[in-house]
Amino acid sequence: MTQNQSLQLTLPLEALVQEIKWDAHGLVPAIVQDASSKEVLMLAYMNRESLGKSVETGQTWFWSRSRSELWNKGATSGNTQQIRSLRYDCDGDTLLVEVDSKGPACHTGEDTCFFRTAAVGEGDAAPGASIGWTEFVPEQQAGQSANQHSNRFSVLDELEQLIADRYKERPEGAYTTYLFDKGIDKILKKVGEETAESIIAAKNGDNDELRYEVSDLIYHLLVLLRERNLPLDDIMQELERRHERPRRD
Repeated sequence: MTQNQSLQLTLPLEALVQEIKWDAHGLVPAIVQDASSKEVLMLAYMNRESLGKSVETGQTWFWSRSRSELWNKGATSGNTQQIRSLRYDCDGDTLLVEVDSKGPACHTGEDTCFFRTAAVGEGDAAPGASIGWTEFVPEQQAGQSANQHSNRFSVLDELEQLIADRYKERPEGAYTTYLFDKGIDKILKKVGEETAESIIAAKNGDNDELRYEVSDLIYHLLVLLRERNLPLDDIMQELERRHERPRRD
């Protein structure tokens, strides 16, 4: 298939849309797989419009849940994905997109977004044994104590560091780079939007949606702190000071 050539479907696009079980937000998860190696490259979401554009152009288009907009994979980075085949599963609630990938699929520069691994400890794991999460790290860090990862808030440290790296390096195509390039007004707008969506989810009594929206809010707040050069440590210290004040109730 040549670039920007439409896909040849075995059924009309309108019929395909009817076959898919879209979620409450009109989205369906799309697993992207390398057509040659069969390696899973990434997972993103499509809506009806992005599916139509993917079929029309032969390239992957997705719907960004955080930015609430369409995005064409590789439009800014050049790391495009030419679609070789498009399938949906037996339940119609997941798409499988086989592609010829040009460049890395992950915004980190890794070939696949699934470059982390879940590994068992030394020896064979017994059935039902717990699995510890680990990540590829530089060799000099490999011997660090696993205790530092047992902190349930360690992900905030990692996310703050990732955002700081994005602020400094500005990798092309990364959403965080986009926010920093747009500036404080765009960041504040996103904080406001995610706050409102968290309120709506809470009012609706939907804890799954609330978990998702609050996660978005925390991320955008960390971006705001980085933009204003206010470390998360300062926030934690402020909370500690408030906790230590004499209670008046």
